[in-house]
Amino acid sequence: MQEANGGTPGKACQCDGCGPEERDGFLNPTPVLDELESGPWPSFVTGFKKLAERTEKPMLRGVLDQLEYSYNTKMGYWKGGLVTVDSYGAGIITRYSMIKDKFPEAAEFHTMRIQPAPGLHYNTAMLRELCDIWEEYGSGIITLHGQTGDIMLQGIEQEKVQECFDELNKKGWDLGGAGAGMRTGVSCIGPGRCENACYDNLKLHLNALKHFVGEVHRPEWNYKLKFKFSGCPNDCTNAIMRSDLAVIGTWKDAIQVDQDEVRAWVDEKGVEALVNNVINHCPTKAITLKDGGIDISTRDCVRCMHCINAMPKALSPGKERGISLLMGGKNTLKVGVNLGSLIVPFMKMESDEDIEAFLELIEEIIDWWDDNGLDHERIGETIERVGLKQFLEGVGLEADINMISRPRDNPYFKATY
Repeated sequence: MQEANGGTPGKACQCDGCGPEERDGFLNPTPVLDELESGPWPSFVTGFKKLAERTEKPMLRGVLDQLEYSYNTKMGYWKGGLVTVDSYGAGIITRYSMIKDKFPEAAEFHTMRIQPAPGLHYNTAMLRELCDIWEEYGSGIITLHGQTGDIMLQGIEQEKVQECFDELNKKGWDLGGAGAGMRTGVSCIGPGRCENACYDNLKLHLNALKHFVGEVHRPEWNYKLKFKFSGCPNDCTNAIMRSDLAVIGTWKDAIQVDQDEVRAWVDEKGVEALVNNVINHCPTKAITLKDGGIDISTRDCVRCMHCINAMPKALSPGKERGISLLMGGKNTLKVGVNLGSLIVPFMKMESDEDIEAFLELIEEIIDWWDDNGLDHERIGETIERVGLKQFLEGVGLEADINMISRPRDNPYFKATY
């Protein structure tokens, strides 16, 4: 450790709260952080220490020392700033230490957001290249994936950012979104592996990513805007709760029922299991027993996916498939938690023309929000402030009976629609 921290590597740290014991090796004593390794669950501290000792990077030692100090003083000491690469205005999350005189090794610890492919498709060669570049220029710490969906490369100094990005870019990687612009989109595995996918969410994600690439790299809006693309109402990307624009696969007609498979399911598990585990769990009581099989009332079905998940061989989404668009999902900010509100109940997504129509609608929505939103106001907050009627008139959409008066604000219950 440097003199500002009162010691040398392998000697006792003299900052507030540290014990007098000595510790051999690369790291300084961190008795408070050590307590986090004593519980029954895996600790991030253990992984952090192992990486620091293996790579012997002073930055990692400094961050551990500063974190130990933060636990003792009960304060955080990171502040923001501005770090970019050529021609970009976003993609780097800045972290400067406010106490770099005390912990100079932790003076900078910036994060690079890297965009993943739709559906998080990688191969081992890509990941090895990414890891090798990051270990050369940065700390080696990687988070897969951040809540926005990015690969988070955590811990790099400003002077190395441009060179690191250039090497990543040569291998096909690009920076993700940050700031008041389009954030990195997220999509589930979709038709790549899931039989319940109701549209090609990977294709739509890729088209949206290319369409808004300028807004991802150069923020210019009131605040951030997040896309998430889920292939079916199971919503494996958690879009309804965590994105401004939640694109959810759905269907208009009846659930497809294979009665022979229903009977085979009953023969294996019993009628009691069908009643207790499937029929009684239907939120709208849309399922009834009929002639040794089941009957599902399409009028009452809300596409919650429970019966399809319970009986995947017997039941599957309907044939008339497309998307629903929900808007306004976010966690606590100005107004608190909001879940997405249904704005477009159904829209086909089968052709390039359908994709183009979707992107045009999103452009209209963003233009309206850019004109009517306040600074640091998410689009759902703008709609709630001015009213759904004014929003629908502004973007040219008709009111629909499936819409609701206000968004739900309890994230512990998933939406059905």
